[in-house]
Amino acid sequence: MVSSGSLSSLLALLALSFLSLSASALPRPRTASTTATLKLSVRVNSYGIKNIAAADRARLKVLQAGGSSSVNATNTVTTYTADVGVGSPATYYTLLVDTGSSNTWIGSNKPYKQTTTSRDTLHKFKVPYADGSSVSGEEYTDTVTLSSDLVVNSQSIGVASEASQMGSLDGILGLGPVDLTQGLVDDTSEVATVMDNLYAQKTISSEVLGVFFAPASSSDSSGELTFGSYDASKITGRINYVPVTSVFPASTYWGIDQSIMYGSTPILDETAGIVDTGTTLILIASDAFNIYQTATGATLDKTTGLLQISSDQYEQLSSLYFTIGGITYELTPNGQIWPRSLNSAIGGTTNSIYLVVSDSGDSSGSGLDFTNGYCFLERFYSVYDTTNSQVGFATTEYTYATTN
Repeated sequence: MVSSGSLSSLLALLALSFLSLSASALPRPRTASTTATLKLSVRVNSYGIKNIAAADRARLKVLQAGGSSSVNATNTVTTYTADVGVGSPATYYTLLVDTGSSNTWIGSNKPYKQTTTSRDTLHKFKVPYADGSSVSGEEYTDTVTLSSDLVVNSQSIGVASEASQMGSLDGILGLGPVDLTQGLVDDTSEVATVMDNLYAQKTISSEVLGVFFAPASSSDSSGELTFGSYDASKITGRINYVPVTSVFPASTYWGIDQSIMYGSTPILDETAGIVDTGTTLILIASDAFNIYQTATGATLDKTTGLLQISSDQYEQLSSLYFTIGGITYELTPNGQIWPRSLNSAIGGTTNSIYLVVSDSGDSSGSGLDFTNGYCFLERFYSVYDTTNSQVGFATTEYTYATTN
C-alpha cells in the first residue's frame, strides 16, 4: 500500500514529468545568437590611381551635402571585401565593405542570378558616386548569406543595370545608418539595411557591428566584421564609447566629436566629423591641415596629392593625438605614413615617405571637419552601435606597429 505522503510525491513527480515532456514537444522560440563573424579579404588596387587625396575629397563633398556616396573602387588603393551570397541556392558576389553608405547592391561585374527567393519590387534605385557618376537599376528582395550563422531573409538589394568603375568587384555591402537609404529607391521612404534585418530577424541580439582592419603592410593584412558585438580577441584594453554627434551633417553618418593635437600643438579644436571605411586617408579641415603641414615641414607632392617628408623629417615626426569622449588615441609617426611597400600603387616613388593626413578642402565649421578613414581604422578597432546610437574605439596589437 502506498502512503498518502508517498502518493503525493508520486503524483508530483508524474506531473513534473508530463510538463517536461510537453515543453520539449513544443516548438522553441528563436533566440538571438550572441555574435557572428565575417572574415574579410584585402585587395590592393591595380588601377593606377594617381591622386587618392582628390578622390577622398570628392567623396567628402557628397557626404557634406548630406547625401549617400557609394565608393568608387578604382579610386581606393586598399579595399576590404566580403563574399556575400544572394539567393537560394546562393550565388556569391565580392562586395566592398562601406560604413559610409547603407544600400547593398550587386551586379557591377557578375550578373544577378534569380532563384525561388528572388522578388522584384518593381522599384528603381539610384546611388550617386562622388565623381558625379552613379549606379542604378532594379530593387529586389532576396535571401542574403553573409556566413552560415548570418542569413537574412527578404533583404532589399539593388541589382545594377548601369554601374561603372568597380573593377572586379560586384557591388557594395552598405553598413551605414538606415537614414542614408532615404530617397535612393523609388516610392520607398527608406530601406532596411542588412544590420537592421539581422536584428529584426533575431539573428543578432544587438544591432552592433565590430570592425577590425590590419595594416595593409602587416604580415596578416586581413580584416573581419563581427555582427552583434565585438571581437574581444582583437583589442587591447577596453572599448570606449561616445554618442553619435548631434552636429549635421556628421550626425547622418557614423559621426563623432573629436579634437586633434600634433605633439603638444593643438591643430583642431573639438568638432564634428565621421568614421568611414570607404575613405582611405585621414582628412582634416584646411586650417588644421595647414598647421599640420607647417609643423611637419612637409611639402605637397603633386603626383600623389599627399604630403611628402624626408627621412630626417620622419625621424623628427611627432605623434598625432585624437581625443574622443575624453579618451586620447595616439597615432604614432609610423601610423601617419603611407605604407612604403605600396608607394607604386599611388604613383609614388619607391623610397619616398608620404603622409596619410590630407586636406578636406574646407575650413573647420562645416559640420563635417574630419574623416577618420582606413588609415586610422587599421590602427584602432571600431564599433558601430545602432541600438545605443554610439561609436566605440579600442587599441589593437597594430596600434603601435612599425610596419609602414
